Amino acid sequence: MEMIMDFLVERLGPAGPLIAVGGFGLLLVLVALPVMMQKKADPMDKFRDAAKAKKGATKDGAKLRIGGKHDKLEKYSSFLEPQDADDYSAIQMKLIQAGYRDKNSVRTFHFAQFALGIILLILGVIYTVANNATGADLTIKQMILWTIIPGAVGYMAPKYWITKRIQQRQEEIVNGFPDSLDMMLVCVEAGQSMDHSIARVAQEIRAGYPALADEYAMVSHEIKAGKDKNTVLKDMGERAGVPDVSNFVTVLIQSAEFGTSVAEALRVYASEMRDKRVMRAEEKANTLPTKMTLATMMLTVPPLLIILLGPSIYNIVETLGKMSI
Repeated sequence: MEMIMDFLVERLGPAGPLIAVGGFGLLLVLVALPVMMQKKADPMDKFRDAAKAKKGATKDGAKLRIGGKHDKLEKYSSFLEPQDADDYSAIQMKLIQAGYRDKNSVRTFHFAQFALGIILLILGVIYTVANNATGADLTIKQMILWTIIPGAVGYMAPKYWITKRIQQRQEEIVNGFPDSLDMMLVCVEAGQSMDHSIARVAQEIRAGYPALADEYAMVSHEIKAGKDKNTVLKDMGERAGVPDVSNFVTVLIQSAEFGTSVAEALRVYASEMRDKRVMRAEEKANTLPTKMTLATMMLTVPPLLIILLGPSIYNIVETLGKMSI
């Protein structure tokens, strides 16, 4: 083993062992990728081919039924998508909550993780080799860190992006939800049905709260398509991921089951949402003094000490200088 290490150092320099290990790992990845990404033939492809060749089918009709061109990542779906149904559903729900509703969003998300991880890992190796070539004495620990950390950052970056998107979207829904309830109450009291009220609210609030408007619009379209209203409302609560929306869905379902007035339920719940919005604003206002304490101490206390103690310190230094003379 020592002979191999000495040979690598002699041939490739101080970073020879790291370059050899990195090259061997990259070779293993390149060998394993074709095997892992190989996808078995889908029996449904025969039906798609038959549909394409079917006489009398128009070009647009074929695209509508077949789905147009195949996705470029489709042949790698077995590698890029979780094979467990629960894991797939969990990731898909997170992407939906972040606003990515495309059917290939899970595949694209994992591809982004994989691609960014590999690219930044290669850049880390190049950076380490370049530093060694310029004469920088890096320890083995520093080499490993400069190589692995960029790859880990690239792999985790899509997750961080999705998490931030979910937080921003949920905050937008929370801010616009009380206004949408007030508007929905006005529509219901004006004589419109609940379905028409939801569709109208989706149109009116799109300029200010597009995320909430998308949720209402999807509810309206699903109800028009004939889906059960209770199921549609529950799906909306899951997609939003906000407790206020889930509670609102429960109120509507219970109101329909017990035969109570929807307008009265909306009036009470809208009033509660307005109160909660005021309480959230007051809570943020109450935390401001605590957040400003550190800034106040850093920006106010040092100048104050200089003004108060500066002359005294100057006099003391001057007196000591005269005494020493």
